[in-house]
Amino acid sequence: EAQLVQSGGGLVQAGGSLRLSCAASGFTFDRYAIGWFRQAPGKDREGVSCISVGDGSTYYEDSVKGRFTISRDNAKNTVHLQMNSLKPEDTAVYYCNTPIAPRSWGQGTQVTVSS
Repeated sequence: EAQLVQSGGGLVQAGGSLRLSCAASGFTFDRYAIGWFRQAPGKDREGVSCISVGDGSTYYEDSVKGRFTISRDNAKNTVHLQMNSLKPEDTAVYYCNTPIAPRSWGQGTQVTVSS
């Protein structure tokens, strides 16, 4: 069974940092791009960042460019999202998933940024 479990969320003040982790199991991790998504109350889920398979190229949504960094460790089947200079607008539930043919979304991890 394919599983993607995210962790590392929490409460942080504006300007602070958090590091999210995504632990994968049950599938060939290094053959899939992995993305981070988020959903704020009353809004649709949106893509935040993605990292590709072969060359490790990355994508960032415009609002997080320069602040967030995605990385992957294929040996450990993990993906991380380093979030710096956090803003209240970043408050959301964050999920990791395969952007193509996503698996079950699960519960995500809550990130709350206070003013």
